Amino acid sequence: MAQNAENTDFAKPALRPTSPNFSSGPCKKRPGWSAAALETEILGRSHRSKLGKQRLEEVIDRSRAVLNLPDDYLLAVVPASDTGAVEMALWSMLGARGVDMLAWESFGATWVTDVIKQLKLDDVRVLDADYGKLPDLGSVDLDRDVVFTWNGTTAGVRVPNGDWIADDRKGLTICDATSAIFAMELPWDKLDVVTYSWQKVLGGEGGHGVIILSPRAVERLESYVPAWPMPKIFRLTKGGKLIDGIFRGETINTPSMLVVEDAIDALKWAEGLGGLEGLLSRTRANRGHLDAWLATSDWAADLAEAPETASNTSMCIKIVDPWALALPVDQQAMLPKKISQLLEAENIALDINGYRDAPPGLRIWGGATVEPSDIKALLPWLDWAYSVVKAEFDAG
Repeated sequence: MAQNAENTDFAKPALRPTSPNFSSGPCKKRPGWSAAALETEILGRSHRSKLGKQRLEEVIDRSRAVLNLPDDYLLAVVPASDTGAVEMALWSMLGARGVDMLAWESFGATWVTDVIKQLKLDDVRVLDADYGKLPDLGSVDLDRDVVFTWNGTTAGVRVPNGDWIADDRKGLTICDATSAIFAMELPWDKLDVVTYSWQKVLGGEGGHGVIILSPRAVERLESYVPAWPMPKIFRLTKGGKLIDGIFRGETINTPSMLVVEDAIDALKWAEGLGGLEGLLSRTRANRGHLDAWLATSDWAADLAEAPETASNTSMCIKIVDPWALALPVDQQAMLPKKISQLLEAENIALDINGYRDAPPGLRIWGGATVEPSDIKALLPWLDWAYSVVKAEFDAG
């Protein structure tokens, strides 16, 4: 494996992606982004000022409009990225009923750990599946609360739709949608709590999350008091009533107004594409290019076993070449790492090695900020890098 890639006989593809940023989070900035595009008047001002509240309300209003959110759903900016938003929902609402926890990748497993080991709820059912698969959605009990990710960011596996969620459910559906929202169609009538961050499909900066509540979620908040102490940054009610100012830009803690301005910039870009449908069409095109390549590949396959569950954002591929599968397990794990290192050295693709807890493979972000032409240009480079690395292994 000492052979240098420069000394191989494999010709490099002629076309290069215009941007090498295919990271699954934080993700590529919108095309043409520049810090000079951001409004800076609010910087150095209080987020409680009239201008500060206006900018926070603007990011809320633009988000609602792009998402086509129902009028009676609420949206707020909250601390600590998507993780903070999910934890806010778990700590504030769980415990009133039994809960079904769905997990098929690392982040879903994290929420299981928090509910069992931190909240220490007694009535918890865990429905899990290996990477590449979904749990049996037909066995979910909708009389109980349900916590799930819409798209497994580290597995590239998503729920195909919301048909498995009953309209007359008694429990709440709590959905971590951070790598799905703005890229996949979400059935709002099936979802009671939705969380996300700006740093995925919008390519925004990190630090803040967003929580969306249905009327059923608000009813739970105003009728149920958890048995445990509630940290300040998780508090959505006061005196048994929703703190509704949070949903008008009166944030729980001090936000980064520069991050807010960046989110507004991304939302304006989305509006210029035609809103949600424009974003969806770009992610579909990205997925389409990958599917066409996988259909002819002799070494790669989608990690998702069922095509209808394959993500169009965190697109995960595994190596299925019989030559590779015959290698010792530790060397199989080295293959995608070396491929990603080689492509990074060429400045073709950055940060595409699979997630550390996932099976060895590559993970390519296909969200709307990524140009479909860049996905198309990347794919021949994957073939080139695999051929080079394979030759290095064979050379010993």
